[in-house]
Amino acid sequence: MTNNPVTQFGVPLAERMRPKRLEDVVGQGHLLDPGSILPRVLKTGRVFSVIFWGPPGSGKTTLARLIGQYAQLSFHAFSAVTSGVKELRKIVEEAKRVKNITGKRSILFVDEIHRFNKAQQDAFLPHVETGLIVLVGATTQNPSFEVISPLLSRTRVMTLYPLSREELKSLLSRAHKDT
Repeated sequence: MTNNPVTQFGVPLAERMRPKRLEDVVGQGHLLDPGSILPRVLKTGRVFSVIFWGPPGSGKTTLARLIGQYAQLSFHAFSAVTSGVKELRKIVEEAKRVKNITGKRSILFVDEIHRFNKAQQDAFLPHVETGLIVLVGATTQNPSFEVISPLLSRTRVMTLYPLSREELKSLLSRAHKDT
């Protein structure tokens, strides 16, 4: 075991600190406060395709995972940096299998969706259109310039903002208590 506090418990601090409930997310009140869009959607279970756009550390991946958790749908995480259309095909086949068995859609979380070129992004379209998958994308780049128009027209873009000084203090305090 290492003395490095980031990994001393076998899991990186950021992963250990990742909220497990919507109520534990710090910041992004415009999306998460009671009565806001995400709590309402998750309460009803009527999730839709979305692209989270915001700076690193603003909660994009956390919100994607929480959507999967609350919606109780099969969840597949996919990195546009390390994966390609071949891996997408495998996920689509699994989503078809799940839909045939349960009748439910699957969630596909695509981290760094802006890293896929336009032809690769086209591969998502038929599966979003048919409702086989609910696409949840995450990007640090303006989706209007980096995501193809047909995909944008089938998703909702939600902007995440950098955490405030007070929000960061709250996270640091929580991390300190956890170590």
